Amino acid sequence: MSLSRLSVELIPRSEDALAQDVSSVKTLFPAADTLNIPDLMRFPLRSWDATALTMPQFGTVIPHVRAIDIAPGAPLPGSDLPGLKEVLVVHGDPPADLAHRTYPNSTESIIRRYRKEAPHLRIYAAFDPYRRAPWKELEDIARKKEAGAEGFFTQPVFDRKLFDLCREWLLGEQVFWGLSPVIGPRSRSYWETTNHVVFPKNFEPTLDANIQFAQSVLRDLSQEQGSAYLMPLRVKLDQYLPPLMDALTV
Repeated sequence: MSLSRLSVELIPRSEDALAQDVSSVKTLFPAADTLNIPDLMRFPLRSWDATALTMPQFGTVIPHVRAIDIAPGAPLPGSDLPGLKEVLVVHGDPPADLAHRTYPNSTESIIRRYRKEAPHLRIYAAFDPYRRAPWKELEDIARKKEAGAEGFFTQPVFDRKLFDLCREWLLGEQVFWGLSPVIGPRSRSYWETTNHVVFPKNFEPTLDANIQFAQSVLRDLSQEQGSAYLMPLRVKLDQYLPPLMDALTV
């Protein structure tokens, strides 16, 4: 058995840095068949522009699209990008720069627009087990599906028990399970403060412990032909990816 899909999330810091990261993924982690690219306001390169640059080098790329950035009637990002097949629609956090204009769109309203205006694209939405009561998040999942979402990207999971529970909640759905290393107290504090993550009591913010956890989750997902994406934040790709490649070839 093997994973159905395996993506690596790359930050679009610049065109040169992105091209270098794509090359590293191809060399260090040939099991990856997909890249996903977030849309981050602190960098000038937007996710769909980064996707257009990356697709000739890699192939399958999924840009993230922030719903609150799309003006009424404006073209949908990526809708006319040749070769693009999938997008991930997220709500989007309020920008730090108040000069950046946002709009009162819901995730569902933008998903509906994609379904109507770009029916050739497969639309993913987000699932976050940490931000609210589970029943509210699952109600949100139902609304996103009704709007036209065909699959989900989860926030990275760091707890085996929570991962197993979420698998029950999302049974039968197309899900990219998120995995991201948390190395050191500053990284842990970021996830706790910004994303309200509750780490298990025995969590170790070390590279080795994070690799072992990711290996375990990837092996389990391989048994059921699940999908995953890796978010290698604040860690060198050559330190994080090759050990995970080893887990997939056992």
